[in-house]
Amino acid sequence: MNCASCEDKICYSAGINCTEYEEEDLYTETDNLRVSSEIEALHYMKLSRLEEIILYCKKKGYKKLGIAFCIGLSEEAKILDEILNQKGFETRSVCCKVGGISKDELGISKILDERFEAICNPYLQAKILNDWSSDLNLIVGLCLGHDIDFSNNSDAPTTTFIVKDRMLAHNPAGALYSNYYRRKILKPVMIGSNVEDKG
Repeated sequence: MNCASCEDKICYSAGINCTEYEEEDLYTETDNLRVSSEIEALHYMKLSRLEEIILYCKKKGYKKLGIAFCIGLSEEAKILDEILNQKGFETRSVCCKVGGISKDELGISKILDERFEAICNPYLQAKILNDWSSDLNLIVGLCLGHDIDFSNNSDAPTTTFIVKDRMLAHNPAGALYSNYYRRKILKPVMIGSNVEDKG
């Protein structure tokens, strides 16, 4: 399947099943799907992502929310933590550098060779929140790959609140909306070319 390039989307517009799967394999109803659909239907275009997370957690009866955050987004994590506490949730937040293990010890590349740099530690972030038995974990700006490791090791369901994108102010969709950025990504590299993009 390649739904991204489908022009008709007849599943959406006409309720037609264009897959090879039989009717009994098409859908499994879960509480998550029901709650999410209810929020979409009742609050479409009315709530921010943060408000949706809060409402979702209340409808699911979640009390304990974990925050796994990048040290570069410490201020955002602090504000998020304060808001969630004010809304009645118990929170635990774990910084990506938890454990303080040097990159030098493991022979991992550093941003600046002359300074101490701790490795990011998504495994320990997940373990700490697992040991606390969080109901839901929120990712706040974990690096690509570290977010995957965290999600794979988290016992609780995980959702992303902020995606790491240092180049685009943590808005990775910006690369799709900007003609200039799309040209930068898609244009073949011309080695030794002096051609300047006037766009």
